[in-house]
Amino acid sequence: MTEETPNQWPTDGFQAVFWATKRALAEAADVSYRRHGVRDGQQFLLMALWEEDGLAPGELARRLGLATPTVTRAAIRMEAAGLVTREPDLQDRRLVRIHLTERGRKLRTILDAEMRALSDRALAGLGDAQRRQLLEALNQIRTNLSS
Repeated sequence: MTEETPNQWPTDGFQAVFWATKRALAEAADVSYRRHGVRDGQQFLLMALWEEDGLAPGELARRLGLATPTVTRAAIRMEAAGLVTREPDLQDRRLVRIHLTERGRKLRTILDAEMRALSDRALAGLGDAQRRQLLEALNQIRTNLSS
């Protein structure tokens, strides 16, 4: 008599595959962005500042769904790398405003191209319909876990 295997649900292995995919994307992104003096994750702070320069860490944190101390630590590293400056707010000296440096502004075109190339590499072999489905599924997963 053989031992029966439990039903394999379509979700078996989901977390392991998702984690491995997330890790592979982060490693590939790190290689792409480090060539330009940007650590993975900092591109999102830069993107927000390209849209509106001079945000406070708390404002950046809210826009990106991060904790303010996380943004503050990233901004300190980015300042050391010459990507941003941190300056006191003119009206409220308790606040700090994060401003792009010339180098930080010039990276926009370069990092946009790196991000597109990385997305193309990650999504290679998927048609337009599959790409849309993947984005919808990832957004649904985010919504499920956020509520």
